[in-house]
Amino acid sequence: MTSHRGFSLRGRNPDVLTCIANLSNDEVFTPPEFANRMLDDMASAWTQSHPGEDLWSKPDVTFLDPFTKSGVFLREITSRLVKGLEEEIPDLEERVDHILTKQVFGIGVTQLTSLLARRSLYCSKFANGPHSIAKSFSTDQGNIWFERIEHTWAGGTEWVYTADNAGNRIKKFTNGKCIYCGASQKTLDRGDDLETHAYAFIHNDNINALIAELFGEDMQFDVIVGNPPYQLNDGGFGTSAAPIYDKFVEQAKKLNPRLLTMVIPSRWFAGGKGLDEFRESMLGDAHLRSIDDFLSAADVFPGVGLKGGVCYFLWDRDNAGDCRVQTHFKDWPVNAAVRPLLEKGADVFIRFNQGLSILKKVVAVETGQTESLELPESQRFDRIVSSRKPFGLDTTFKGKATKAPGDVLIYQNGGIGYTPRDSAKANEHLIDKWKIFTGRAAPGTGNRDTYPHKIISTPFLGEPGSISSETYLAIGPFDTQAEASSALSYLSCRLTRLLILLHKPSQDTTRKVYTFVPTQKWTKNWTDEDLYAKYDLDKEEIAFIEKVVRPMDLNQADDA
Repeated sequence: MTSHRGFSLRGRNPDVLTCIANLSNDEVFTPPEFANRMLDDMASAWTQSHPGEDLWSKPDVTFLDPFTKSGVFLREITSRLVKGLEEEIPDLEERVDHILTKQVFGIGVTQLTSLLARRSLYCSKFANGPHSIAKSFSTDQGNIWFERIEHTWAGGTEWVYTADNAGNRIKKFTNGKCIYCGASQKTLDRGDDLETHAYAFIHNDNINALIAELFGEDMQFDVIVGNPPYQLNDGGFGTSAAPIYDKFVEQAKKLNPRLLTMVIPSRWFAGGKGLDEFRESMLGDAHLRSIDDFLSAADVFPGVGLKGGVCYFLWDRDNAGDCRVQTHFKDWPVNAAVRPLLEKGADVFIRFNQGLSILKKVVAVETGQTESLELPESQRFDRIVSSRKPFGLDTTFKGKATKAPGDVLIYQNGGIGYTPRDSAKANEHLIDKWKIFTGRAAPGTGNRDTYPHKIISTPFLGEPGSISSETYLAIGPFDTQAEASSALSYLSCRLTRLLILLHKPSQDTTRKVYTFVPTQKWTKNWTDEDLYAKYDLDKEEIAFIEKVVRPMDLNQADDA
């Protein structure tokens, strides 16, 4: 190979990796432009840790994408190394071969994506084929490994009789879950013709042993980068899916690279099914040095409906400290701050830098201190918010169309009905009091995140003699209609709903999302102007609130 013509990774017109369709919302291809953004940040971090050094001019630095799909990260890394190592290895063919055989490695997530990644990196789906730009490989796979593996099912209670490989009749359980990823056996135990989605990187008992087996006993990756699969069906109610991206992050950390960067959903900031331990670990990790948070996943992955946004983080093994947090949304100015990931008195990552400064002002006024974000128990609005099923009735519960003597009014999915008083199985003390009902699910914004939005569904008064199904949460009790109306006006204020947003990871609006909301005196009709003045918010803070939170008309039904 005597010219760059034989190794043209960049400047393709069009770049095929900008055109391919995503496999699903769970296995999302990374656009080349975004991959390069992550690599730029990673290279900057390397230079800060190694003054005067250029990451791309290091012939001994190794890179791993442990869940490669299109191969875009490996391709872009290789392109940068080809340029950066030009002086170190002048001969282009020798330089390319060195990079592809000694520096760049990947693990495919499926058979299809492993072939695609090899085509992107080696210009051939066979690493040792005649069209491959790598010349020293002896195997088809090269340094992009893939092998079909199976889930390990356990906990099944239902079975069928079948035969083993020797023809012996055996009992096979059918409704277990995978011990490594929690996937549903009923969904993914589907024969040899379809992908198992049992990802090797997280389906093992010792990730270091697996890497040694695949790439050699002495292999130590300096940089790990990629975009892992996000979730798998776990067999729960409806279309229940459990996140798995956290497992990839944890496995990557066990490999102890110098730098680790991944793009993952942002829901872990404050919620996410089964993510409490992961969130605690991430927020307590001083080596997490930057988070770039994209409020809308569509700004990163066009056409992908992934509510809650996405982020990419940079983890630096050799440098600890506060985290640089940047928030991105469409054409808004990027907001950046360097701050601790976990504020004292909080149990979640507070997403908006401006929101954090507003919350600190609110807490300082309410408590007279600035050391902690925790409100005293007596001043916490969440203590008057019910748990799910406030009266012990499922969403599917339906009352009668006509009222019988002794019945109570029930607010239910789709309207109202009537039911005997003893239908209520919890919070009987609320029945004869004034209260507020608000939908447990916030109003939808389709499959995209848009701002400003209402944050919560429009609340309404619940009169004495009323209850609700699980469709609503109940807030109260209040002794008089005037007190309940005062609290209702407070919930309609934009500042109140911003404080809810700071603890709200998804459309599900539980009691917990009211953690940062203080109580007020229920003696007046509250307005945003009252709250802005009480907490001494400046023009920039007010502008931020009104950019994020829509006005709420209590007389208008939910629309978005």
